[in-house]
Amino acid sequence: MNKGAAGPVFIYDEEEIHYKFNENHPFNQDRLTMTVDLLRKSGALPDSALRKPRSATDSELLRVHSQAYLEAVKALSCSVPEERWVREAARFGLDTDDTPYFAGMHDITAKVVGGSITAVDLVMSDKAPHALHLGGGLHHALQSKGAGFCVYNDASAAIAHAKETYGAKVLYVDTDVHHGDGVQWGFYTDPQVCTLSIHETGKFLFPGTGAVNERGEGEAFGTSINVPVEPYTEDDSWLECFSEVLTETIARFQPDIIISQHGCDAHALDPLAHVHCSMRVYKAMPELIHQLAHQWCEGRWVALGGGGYDIWRVVPRAWSLLWLVMSEQAVLDQLEAQPQLALPQAWLDAWQSKSPVQLADTWLDPVETWAPIPRRQAIAEKNRHTKELSMLYLK
Repeated sequence: MNKGAAGPVFIYDEEEIHYKFNENHPFNQDRLTMTVDLLRKSGALPDSALRKPRSATDSELLRVHSQAYLEAVKALSCSVPEERWVREAARFGLDTDDTPYFAGMHDITAKVVGGSITAVDLVMSDKAPHALHLGGGLHHALQSKGAGFCVYNDASAAIAHAKETYGAKVLYVDTDVHHGDGVQWGFYTDPQVCTLSIHETGKFLFPGTGAVNERGEGEAFGTSINVPVEPYTEDDSWLECFSEVLTETIARFQPDIIISQHGCDAHALDPLAHVHCSMRVYKAMPELIHQLAHQWCEGRWVALGGGGYDIWRVVPRAWSLLWLVMSEQAVLDQLEAQPQLALPQAWLDAWQSKSPVQLADTWLDPVETWAPIPRRQAIAEKNRHTKELSMLYLK
C-alpha cells in the first residue's frame, strides 16, 4: 500500500441509481443496490470505507466531450425539452433505444463522472491505495455522441484528470464483454495513456470495433491493445489471454496508475453477449490487477463498474468479489478452501422474492454441472492466435 494511505475506499451515493433510461431498459441500477446490500450483509463494507461522489464540473467534462454535446445533454435533460433540441437528439446519439435522453440526465451523469474523478484524486493523493466506483464505467460515450447506454464517459474523464492534474501515465484495462471503444478513441493518439480491452469479437457484438489491428496512431502506436475473443470462450481461455497480455503490457508501459472497467457481462448467464465465463473469472481477474498494481505502480488502482445485465445471478456476486479482492477480505481465504461457499442467507432472503429467477446461492458457480461447450479446443486455439497478434507491437 502507498505510504500513509488508509484502506481502500468505496465511492457510492444512492442517487446514482437514478442514472436510468426507463423501466424496461436492460441497464437496471437495482444491481448497484443489490451489490451494496450483499457486501453489507457479508460484513465486508463498513461505513468507514464509504465516500460520496461529487459532481464533475463543466471544465472536467469538456476534457473529453465537446461544448456542443454538453449543451445538447443539458437541454435534453429538461422534463419537457424544447422541440428544436428534440430534433437535434439524433445528431448526438440520444434518441436511440439504447441511449434515449431522459429527464435530469446531465446532473446525474455529472455525478457519475465526479465519482470516478474523486476515485482518482483519493488514489493519486495517497489518501487511499485503491478506490472502487461501481456507478462508473460508462465506456461507450464518444466526444460528441452518447452510445451503448452511456451519456458521459466517466472512464475517459477520470483518465484525463489523472493525466492533466497529476501528470500520470495511465493504463486503462477494460474487461467488459463489449469493446471499450469510447475510451480507446479518446486516447488513440496519446502515448501517455495505454488502453487494453478484452471483449467478445466485434464481428458478432456491439460496438463492432476492437480488432487487434487497432493499435493507436503516431507516437501512440502500440498503446492500444485489443484482445477480441470468440463467442463461447470459457474461463481458462479468457484468463490465459487476459493474464498474458496484461502482464506483458504493464511491464512494457510501466504506468503510474491502473484504471480498470469491470463490466461483468462476459458471464455465461448474461443475456446480451455470448462469452461463457463463470464467476471464477471475476475473482481471478481483479486478483491479477491487484497484484500488478502493487508490483508496478505502488498499488495505485481505481476500479469502475460497467455492463452486466443478469442483475440477479451475476452482477451482485461479480462486483462484490471485486471489492472483496480490493479490500483483502478474509472470506477470500474461505473461498479458497471451500469453492462452494454459500452467500449470506439474509441477502438471499431479502432478494429472492423480488427475483424472477432462482438466485445463485454460492459465491462461485458450480461449473462442473454446466453442459460442456462444443468446439472448446478450437475456440481456445483461435483465442491463443488472437492473443499473440494483440501483443505484436506492444510499447
